[in-house]
Amino acid sequence: MAQATDITRPQTDGPLARAGRQQHFRSQWEMMGRRLIANRLAVAGGIIVLLMILMAVLAPLIAPTDPVEMELSDKLLPPSQAHLFGTDEFGRDVFSRVVWGGRISLRVGVIAVGIGMIAGSVIGLFAGYFGRWFDMLSQRVIDVMLAFPDLILALAIVAVLGPSLSNVMIAIGIGSIPIYARVMRGQVLVLREKEYVEAARAAGAGHLRLVFRHILPNALSSIVVIATLGIASAILAGAGLSFIGMGAQPPSPEWGAMLATGRQFLRNEWWIATFPGLFIATTVLGFNLFGDGLRDALDPRGFR
Repeated sequence: MAQATDITRPQTDGPLARAGRQQHFRSQWEMMGRRLIANRLAVAGGIIVLLMILMAVLAPLIAPTDPVEMELSDKLLPPSQAHLFGTDEFGRDVFSRVVWGGRISLRVGVIAVGIGMIAGSVIGLFAGYFGRWFDMLSQRVIDVMLAFPDLILALAIVAVLGPSLSNVMIAIGIGSIPIYARVMRGQVLVLREKEYVEAARAAGAGHLRLVFRHILPNALSSIVVIATLGIASAILAGAGLSFIGMGAQPPSPEWGAMLATGRQFLRNEWWIATFPGLFIATTVLGFNLFGDGLRDALDPRGFR
């Protein structure tokens, strides 16, 4: 007579179960990749983002001159073969400043999003998993932060810390914490009740293993999408703060600061403000298109 299976003790995964799960994950990633590539707008956005990243990395090789080097004899020259984007009121090459400005703007976007994503995800992760007093306290703080628009909150933080590029990144990052915290908390509240989490808990898995092995990896897809879209918002917010003099300070070749300088020359020397504005719009558009495509590719309703 066959021995009955002890159903009171959780069964561990065997090699076949683990192999099947890994194959399932691989097939999901392959399907997401195919869905992303099939989205022409997402591919176009990805190409724009890639070109902007390459421009920022290769700025010393692409820019023909020093972005802060003045040549007063060449001031306010229109676009030409010698100066593709013309020169500004100090004779500085606008093309070189735009290229180097891409490095600054991308750094603002990535670092600001990194601050908000890490801090917000940690808060939301532990608030959703442990709940109780930490959840109540953290969510009340998040409610207060959500009462202010992101840009107003960032402006207030920069006003306290002082105008500088590093303070802009900190301010934008702090202002974006609530969205990551709320999304992560919502994901954790759903995932902690899943069958595989209950099975791991019954098998004796500790809190850290449950959080970082079973819950966090399955909650990251939404955070990645928000972060991709958030880079575009952070670049725009950084340019806006620099435009009003609260961000990058002269002679830094930051796109928002270049816009602020060029607005007084718009009637006659249009190129000083036009090209930085075009690069801001193009970069933001690229990240938005790629982020929208990534969101659609990661949508579980798309898997069949």
